[in-house]
Amino acid sequence: MTRDPITRRRMLRDSAAALGALSAGAAALPGALAAHDEGGASDVAQRTSTALPRARGRLRQSVCRWPFSRIPLRDFCRIAVDLGLEAIDLLPPDEWEQVAEFGLVCSMGYPGPVRGDFITRGFNDRRNHALLLGELEAAIPRAARLGVPNLIAMFGNREGRSDAEGIDACAEGLRRIAPLAEEHGVTICLELLNSKVDHPDYHGDRTAFGVRVIEAVGSPRVKLLYDIYHMQVMEGDVIRTIRDNRSHIAHFHTAGVPGRHELDGTQELNYRAIAAAIADLGFTGFIAHEFI
Repeated sequence: MTRDPITRRRMLRDSAAALGALSAGAAALPGALAAHDEGGASDVAQRTSTALPRARGRLRQSVCRWPFSRIPLRDFCRIAVDLGLEAIDLLPPDEWEQVAEFGLVCSMGYPGPVRGDFITRGFNDRRNHALLLGELEAAIPRAARLGVPNLIAMFGNREGRSDAEGIDACAEGLRRIAPLAEEHGVTICLELLNSKVDHPDYHGDRTAFGVRVIEAVGSPRVKLLYDIYHMQVMEGDVIRTIRDNRSHIAHFHTAGVPGRHELDGTQELNYRAIAAAIADLGFTGFIAHEFI
């Protein structure tokens, strides 16, 4: 869903004053997109540098690539640099080096070309292990070499499995790849998603399920990607959940609820308080914006 430039400018003005620790990075992105649409690639950097605040504060901010995929990657990197962001999230391996040219990091990489069944085909089904482990075995050394700290993985769709069956299968597969991840210092992050609105039947739809998998694997290089939007939809209680499970979380995604839109006054989450709580924990990883 694309907002018109006027709405995006108004959102920028309002949210920049309201979002505290996340305001600069989250609020500036829609305005940067509008600037690109109005002026094209040639003057996007000038527009963003003169009109938009720069990211700052105690959290390392990134932005997911796919919601802005219509902007050429090199232009998108220039926007991110101009906003003071440190990274681009969710890139396939063939794009990791491109962002490095701009002094950016790929904060979360795909382990291979993005498959259409990437979310539904996860570690909870042992029949998927050969494919998933093969992708990760190829990607982990490359990620380490190019400074990509995290690789994304999925739990997969439930398809009638019990939680116990899913946890056992996930742990079995992930224990096989954990030593390689530990050797290279790359963290495999399993994403928590909602099954209520966006991803019906997804197995990893509750924090407790994800934590049980991470504990069963027992590796410092296998952690959770805690998506604040998805977990608000499924269970709420975001700040306490993050605090209680901080040792199992390596990465965050953001978006507004409802609608998965910008972090503005139309959504129900208090991102100022959430950002402060994460920062107060001494979190040193990335928080990546993924609104549409």
